[in-house]
Amino acid sequence: IEDDEERNAALQDAIPEIFALVREGSRRTTTMRHYDVQMMGGILLSRGEIIEMRTGEGKTLVGTLPLFLNALSGRGVHLVTVNEYLVRRDGGWMGQIFSFLGLSVAAIGPQQFSAIYDAEYVNPGAELEDDRLVHWRPCTRREAYLADITYGTSSEFGFDYLRDNMVSDPDRLVQRPQNFAVIDEVDNVLIDEARTPLIISGPANQ
Repeated sequence: IEDDEERNAALQDAIPEIFALVREGSRRTTTMRHYDVQMMGGILLSRGEIIEMRTGEGKTLVGTLPLFLNALSGRGVHLVTVNEYLVRRDGGWMGQIFSFLGLSVAAIGPQQFSAIYDAEYVNPGAELEDDRLVHWRPCTRREAYLADITYGTSSEFGFDYLRDNMVSDPDRLVQRPQNFAVIDEVDNVLIDEARTPLIISGPANQ
């Protein structure tokens, strides 16, 4: 489907079947099954709404629903969160579900850290105590953005956007056109952190 409105309408119509698929995939891979209220939260997020959930109510799991739904368009989606640890943990945790259902998952972090979730890969330098953190196989930044779902912090997404707007050669672009994003801790990302502008600077000649 080429038209954005038609594509979005088709995805919304398919929510019952797609969300049921994600819930079953989660049960089989992580043993967690979405509660009905979490399914309702996923529906609201897929419509661009803001939902409020307390710690422990399963925000990470709820995010899998709209992420998977919108990743089916093939245009890529983002999960924006507040720090690098959550990028690696949540991406590695929920990556089990997405990988089981046939989608690729990537993570981006500071110092140009970029990796693809690979259940068969074990990072030799990772702390093996937490299985959610060890299955990140290094890749290029561009490869990370070509994944179906990319986890990252707001600052890294923002700086990559700024750098893309400064390149003179289109082959050096790393991001795809923006499609859909789920923002974790939305008040922090869009209000608190947004007070500090992202600035790329270098030494002056004089």
